[in-house]
Amino acid sequence: MRGAWIATAALVLVACTPMQWVRQDVTPEQAIADEELCRQAAWQEANFRTLGYGPFGPWLHRDVFGRPLFYPPGGAFFDPYMARSFDESRLWDFCMRSKGYQLQPAPK
Repeated sequence: MRGAWIATAALVLVACTPMQWVRQDVTPEQAIADEELCRQAAWQEANFRTLGYGPFGPWLHRDVFGRPLFYPPGGAFFDPYMARSFDESRLWDFCMRSKGYQLQPAPK
């Protein structure tokens, strides 16, 4: 039982490690500018597909007997994660990695 607590505590400490994007041949100002550019481009791309609308919830329809039926949303503009933040984070990560940055633990 004690070993499980130690493993859980170690996992929590590792999960809380702050991370930063690192590339050896850039100045800190250039790194901040690249990060902001990628963040803005990811936000625009994630919002372009949904046309600015939030996630759609389940649709309520009634059958011929008047019973409610809930249908999950679907189609070309459906976000399977129901949140644009996942898509935005994935696009931001792709942009930074394509510029040559690596995600590493921040120095203490």
